[in-house]
Amino acid sequence: DRVVPLILGEHVTTEAGTGCVHTAPGHGQEDFAVGLKYDLEIDCPVDGRGNYVAGTPLFEGENVLKVDDHVIEVLKEHKALLHIEVIEHSYPHCWRTKTPLIFRTTPQWFISMTENGLRDKALNEIKKVSWVPEWGQNRIEGMIEGRPDWCISRQRFWGVPITIFIHKVTGEMHPNTVAMMEQIAVMVEEKSIDAWYDLDPESLLGDEAKDYEQVTDILDVWFDSGISHFTVLGQRDELSSPADLYLEGSDQHRGWFQSSMLSALASDGQAPYKQVLTHGFAVDKDGKKMSKSKGNVVAPQQISNKLGADILRLWISAADYRYEMTVSDEIISRTADAYRRIRNTSRFLLANINGFNPATDCVAYDDLLPLDKWVIGHADKLQKEIIAAYESYNFHAIYQAVTHFCSVELGSFYLD
Repeated sequence: DRVVPLILGEHVTTEAGTGCVHTAPGHGQEDFAVGLKYDLEIDCPVDGRGNYVAGTPLFEGENVLKVDDHVIEVLKEHKALLHIEVIEHSYPHCWRTKTPLIFRTTPQWFISMTENGLRDKALNEIKKVSWVPEWGQNRIEGMIEGRPDWCISRQRFWGVPITIFIHKVTGEMHPNTVAMMEQIAVMVEEKSIDAWYDLDPESLLGDEAKDYEQVTDILDVWFDSGISHFTVLGQRDELSSPADLYLEGSDQHRGWFQSSMLSALASDGQAPYKQVLTHGFAVDKDGKKMSKSKGNVVAPQQISNKLGADILRLWISAADYRYEMTVSDEIISRTADAYRRIRNTSRFLLANINGFNPATDCVAYDDLLPLDKWVIGHADKLQKEIIAAYESYNFHAIYQAVTHFCSVELGSFYLD
C-alpha cells in the first residue's frame, strides 16, 4: 500500500502501448532522468546477481527474471490485478551472450563535462584542428555538444584499476590520493597490475586502513586509448605533441578521437593532434557490411593469392576512403585491368630508353618535336596534380589521374 504519483515523461508516446508506463528511476536511463526532474527516490532494490536485496517486501532473494508468477499471485491476493495477458515485445539482451538484461543504478566515477568547462574547451579546440573529410568537424562537434558526463569506471576484472581508497563513512577520497597513485604506479611497473589487487592497504594507509575501502573498478577502455598521446608522444624523445595526424575509421569520432581530445584538454590544455583523417569501411557490391554468416566476405588473402598483392594495394589506393569502400570480384577485375595498363605502359617506356645516356643522348627542349613538348607538358601537369593530391590525402585522385594519363594521353595518342 503506497501512494504513487503520476508524472510526465517525454520519452513515452501513444504510438506504442497505452501511453502510460510505470517508472523505476533506479532501473532505466529515461526513468532515471525523469526521477531527477521530479525529485523521486532513486531506489535500486536489485543486487548484482539480479536478486531482490535483503529487506525487499514480499520478494526478498528472488530473481527479477523469474519472479513474474509470484508477482501475479500477490496482485491477485490484494485484489489489485485488473487484467493479465501474454504479449510479445522487444527486450534488451546482451550482445555477447544473448541473455536478457536489466538496468541498475550503481555508483560510478565520472569526468564532468561542465564543472571545469571541459565541453566548451573541446568545442573551441575542435575548430583549430584540420578534419579530413571536412564533415568530421560537424560530426564530433555534435557529439561533444550532446554528450553527458564521461563515465570512466567499469565493473570488470581485466583492465587498468582505478587506484583509489574511499572513506567508508563519508565516501570521500583519501587526502593523499595523488601521492599514493605515484607509489602504486611504481609497484605496477615492477609487478604488473596485480600489484593493486594484491596490495595490503595497511602498507599505504597504516592505521587508517580500517576506515577506507579499496576501489576495485577498472577504467573505461576509451580512457586507456585516449591517453595514448601521453604514453607515446610524451614518452619518446624523437616525438613531440601534438601529433601531426590521427587516422581511424569514422566510428572513432565517438571513440578514440573524442577520448583523446578530452583527456588531452584535461591534462595539457590543447588538442593532441593537428589533423584527423577518417575512412569508411569495406562493404560488398550491394553496400552491405561483410559478414561470414552472410557469405559476402572478400578476403584480402584471396585477392593477393590469386592476383598478387599489388592488385590489392591498387584497389585500396583507388577507393575514395571518405565513404564506404566497395569490394567485389567485378571491381577487383577492373582494378587488375588498370594495373596491367599502367604496368604495360611503364614497361614499354622503359624498353624504349634502354641504353639511354642523358649526357650524350638528351635532346634540348627547343629541339624537341611539338608532340614531345606536348607530352612533357602533360607529364609535368600530372606530376603537380599527384603531389597536390598526396598533400591533401586525396589518394584516389592519383589513381584516376595516372590511369587516365596511361590510357588516353599516352596509350591512345602519344604512343599510338
